[in-house]
Amino acid sequence: MRYSPLGSSGLEVSRACLGTMTWGTQNTQQDADQQIAYALSKGVNFIDTAEMYSIPPTAESYGKTETIIGNWLARHAEQRGDIILASKIAPGLPWVRGGKPLSRETVIEAVDNSLQRLQTDYIDLYQLHWPNRTSPHFGKHFPNRYAFTAASAEAETAGMLDILQGLDACVKAGKIRYCGLSDDTPWGIATYLKLSEQHDLPRMVSIQNEFNLLHSKDWPYLVEHCVMENVAFLPWSPLAGGMLSGKYLGGARPEGSRWTMMQRNGLFRDTEASSAAIAAYVALAEKHGMTASQLAIAWCDQVDGVTSTIIGATTMEQLQEDIDAFDIEFNDELKGEVAELVKRFTVPF
Repeated sequence: MRYSPLGSSGLEVSRACLGTMTWGTQNTQQDADQQIAYALSKGVNFIDTAEMYSIPPTAESYGKTETIIGNWLARHAEQRGDIILASKIAPGLPWVRGGKPLSRETVIEAVDNSLQRLQTDYIDLYQLHWPNRTSPHFGKHFPNRYAFTAASAEAETAGMLDILQGLDACVKAGKIRYCGLSDDTPWGIATYLKLSEQHDLPRMVSIQNEFNLLHSKDWPYLVEHCVMENVAFLPWSPLAGGMLSGKYLGGARPEGSRWTMMQRNGLFRDTEASSAAIAAYVALAEKHGMTASQLAIAWCDQVDGVTSTIIGATTMEQLQEDIDAFDIEFNDELKGEVAELVKRFTVPF
């Protein structure tokens, strides 16, 4: 396993980050224990979770994943220092703090609750799951999908300063070590960095956004911004919600898979263009002697500017397959063939 700096934090994280959002709905405590043990044995030191998990997000599933991780930590306290543990705060969900937006108050409350569920004294990386304002994620990346002009930069900036002050209180209390973003934009990154410098507040060290062969919109502008500002870029959903494994081609819905469950934002990735792109990637993976999932993950890992790719699995076989992808040599021939497909299927959903 290779490692990369987590932005300006001084931490070194594994190129593979173990995602956990299925733990509590699709996966049991025993499943999670096995996944953690295997990931650690392969050199993975980075685990990502969120208060909102498990998924699909509901009032009933809220907090289950953190609780499962906390149960593991309680039984393996001696290994806490070996793990860089990341979690996230979710704004606007009606069953979470009454749907309140992110603020100093909600950050402090959420951190305390996450620490209790995780059964730990500190969180290494605490992230804002998405901003209070609407952002171009979860299918909202086409022109005029929403109105930038409807937002007030002054009001948003004031809110972001309030959030940073809450994070600062948690850092000073020793409850979190570093802060990061999720599902945000270059403007969001730049504004937080500016506020941190102006007010001597914690600096955002990372951002995690959806990034994969079907959804590469963060290249080049956001990724360049991250590199130049020393902010770690952490792709989530390198398999586009499992699509890039090929398991949903032809309308297939394998028993127990995510697409057999209710989706909060619907199956917005399921388009005719996506299916055509996936079929092409599956064929290319077979040509080069790897699975479609491994092709997608290895591609993500080799993109210049990527720090660590967040993978998730519901079976041990999937986890082994995914971690093995980080050992694949992405040679020039493969790079060229994938690049042609990315050009042909630039924005398939």
